[in-house]
Amino acid sequence: MAPTPTKTIIITGAGGFIGPLLASRLLSDPSYRIILTDLRNAAVPPGVAYPENATVLEGDISSPEFVTSLLRAAGTPLSAVFVFHGIMSAGSEADWDLSLRVNVDSVRELVLALRREYPAPSNGPVRVIYASSQAVYGQPLPASGIVTDSVTPTPEGTYGSHKLMTEILLNDMHRRGFLDVFSLRFPTISVRPGRPTNAASSFLSGMIREPMHGEPCVVPLRDRSFRSFLCSPATLLENLVRVLHMPSDRLPRHVRHINFPGVSASIQELLDALAKHGGEDRLKFVSEETDPNLERILRSWAPEMDTSTSLRLGLVKDESPDALVKQYVDSLKSS
Repeated sequence: MAPTPTKTIIITGAGGFIGPLLASRLLSDPSYRIILTDLRNAAVPPGVAYPENATVLEGDISSPEFVTSLLRAAGTPLSAVFVFHGIMSAGSEADWDLSLRVNVDSVRELVLALRREYPAPSNGPVRVIYASSQAVYGQPLPASGIVTDSVTPTPEGTYGSHKLMTEILLNDMHRRGFLDVFSLRFPTISVRPGRPTNAASSFLSGMIREPMHGEPCVVPLRDRSFRSFLCSPATLLENLVRVLHMPSDRLPRHVRHINFPGVSASIQELLDALAKHGGEDRLKFVSEETDPNLERILRSWAPEMDTSTSLRLGLVKDESPDALVKQYVDSLKSS
């Protein structure tokens, strides 16, 4: 008989990509009880060791009534909440009101409800691990192109602006002792399996994933020297688990963000890796066609980040752009 779970964790956005990845990892440990929630497509990942420790609740996270039911299902004590739900970059730029409702208002309602339901010190503070983004940075960037911890966020898109707004709220709630917060500024995750998303950076997975399945992918700018800051799904997952267990005092009380580790990769480097590990014939599925709206968003992001702080905190990074592509191609061989 498996031991009774001792730690309850909520994962929002559990119908997406990162949520199921994390749920699979945590449900291999009998000490975790996992609440998976999303508007749709939330499910217990197949093949986990302890599926009986998972609960699925589908509903609108922007509804206060649903948030109340979600926290009641979690019960007390609640160890942590991973906030993964959201409207992605291109989708946010296309619909400002929707982004505000989902990326700002729904998170605000959730964290205020956490404060009410799990007041410190009796039941809290609950750890909140918030999926932010490198999109909080925009021009002017350092001449070196490398963003350090001292660079002021100046987002040039709705997605980054709304992420930064939420970060500021969470910083203050942590400072006040209402919550125990880590805001994680993710690089672009590549290579993501599955279908394209409404992120401006979606092609950075698609240009590897689609050719490996014999399908076309359009790169939305004609500049093979263009660089992006990337990390693999496996590295992201490992770092999420490390943050879950990280002592809260590793960061200042009012500065709760971590620029997650990644590697800087050019389009040409990714194409070279595709040819090397997938075969030269795969390159015929990749075309380049300028999309001015997407290119504007992409060029506002930092091509490289200083990872010294995140590595000092004990996080890990990928070896190289080539390794990112090889990891995905190898995963197809083993599936």
